[in-house]
Amino acid sequence: MLWIKALHLIFMVTWFAGLFYLPRLFVYHAMAEDAPGRERFKAMERKLYRGIMAPSAVLTIVFGAWLWLGYGFAVVALIVAYHLYCGRLLADFARDRNTKSHLWYRWFNEMPVVFLAAAVILAVVKPF
Repeated sequence: MLWIKALHLIFMVTWFAGLFYLPRLFVYHAMAEDAPGRERFKAMERKLYRGIMAPSAVLTIVFGAWLWLGYGFAVVALIVAYHLYCGRLLADFARDRNTKSHLWYRWFNEMPVVFLAAAVILAVVKPF
């Protein structure tokens, strides 16, 4: 079981690295004014989301389910919803349909910190 916990933590860290970085890319993308810059951000965002975040999310959930604690489902559901919403924002940028400002993305970028803190407290402190 310790190997499963270790794998769960490794993939959780890589997933959260993406959850922290992708919205930051959205901030810079929303501020980009030239077409080559916007295209570069599209490629970076796509590679991060599909190549790192999605596989890490799946493996985090697989190994987390293996360790299932029962009460952490709501936090995991919020994190997955945030991840999927990032995918929607990514699609908006890819189609040049972004309607949000870089300031909105700066606030949006802070949400994973709250989710990470809640998940760690539930897993370590086990308040319930």
